Amino acid sequence: MNVLEQLKRLDDMPERYRTMEKSELEARARSIKERLGRRLFIPGHHYQKDEVIQFADATGDSLQLAQLAAKNDEAEYIVFCGVHFMAETADILTREEQVVILPDMRAGCSMADMADLFQVERAWAALTDLFGETIIPLVYVNSTAAIKAFVGRHGGATVTSSNAKNMVKWAFSQKERVFFLPDQHLGRNTAYALGVSLDEMAVWDPREESLQCSGPVDNVKVILWKGHCSVHENFTVRQIEQIRRTKPEMNIIVHPECSWEVVQQADYAGSTKYIIETIRNAPPGSQWAIGTEMNLVNRLKNEHPDKEIISLNPYMCPCLTMNRIDLPHFVWALESLEQGVVVNRITVPNEVACQAKAALDRMLALA
Repeated sequence: MNVLEQLKRLDDMPERYRTMEKSELEARARSIKERLGRRLFIPGHHYQKDEVIQFADATGDSLQLAQLAAKNDEAEYIVFCGVHFMAETADILTREEQVVILPDMRAGCSMADMADLFQVERAWAALTDLFGETIIPLVYVNSTAAIKAFVGRHGGATVTSSNAKNMVKWAFSQKERVFFLPDQHLGRNTAYALGVSLDEMAVWDPREESLQCSGPVDNVKVILWKGHCSVHENFTVRQIEQIRRTKPEMNIIVHPECSWEVVQQADYAGSTKYIIETIRNAPPGSQWAIGTEMNLVNRLKNEHPDKEIISLNPYMCPCLTMNRIDLPHFVWALESLEQGVVVNRITVPNEVACQAKAALDRMLALA
């Protein structure tokens, strides 16, 4: 079975929702929200489409939304407008009787999929053979529950792009070396900002099952998993150089999932929350080229008409998997709930959830 066939099998939404007018879909969504009231909570990630985000009860990054869901004691149903790993985190942090739903099961994350448990366990065995008990794992929240659980079992913690520096500092207080996965760019940018040189970093290639480093192996302090965000890796130094030539007054702000070279050339770099707050607090008339997901860039552009805002990559498309959640799937999930049918429930097995929560709790304890 090819990938297209697999994706098609995951999508069993009735055809009538695909042909329904947008106005009718919106009317149905508003009506169901009103009838379900506090029994329903809808978190929406910053990268979601406007057609869906308009119905969100809260917007934010993945961990922030999962925490808000966990604090919502009244909600029976949490319809998570994001991707699979975000819904998993919400299920881990919420009570057992609360139901977490992902409107479209095809909404995944290519970065999270770049590290599976089999690969990580083989990497860990090889690295501990090489470095002994000197390594502690850290995992970006943009990862599967299985990988979070692995990190939890081995005494490590999760990180976000907002707290990555603090978490890497904590990790170095525990062990001599840090194994950072699955995003090599966030790990590299964070470690470099904390004074770790590039020669003191190595990359583990899960396909080759090899450690790639430019300096002596004994000097390695950070081991980076060879993974990346397919959206943020499309921002380049050449794009920055073009902006510098054509719009020298324009500020360039990027997400730390971008490559090290891009982050070094940008004026500012930080999490999604940091980007939003920086643009919000910028003076009227200021100019900004933003290196992050296109839905958010367009939303910021609409929210701040007093500023000139463009994407650093003029040919950037929205994140394909993040954009799986659309109005038809959203309304289908809501109407199914009202009819007593739960579609696309996300459930993390108890053992995995417990170990993954240990990794999350270690991070939250330092917040």
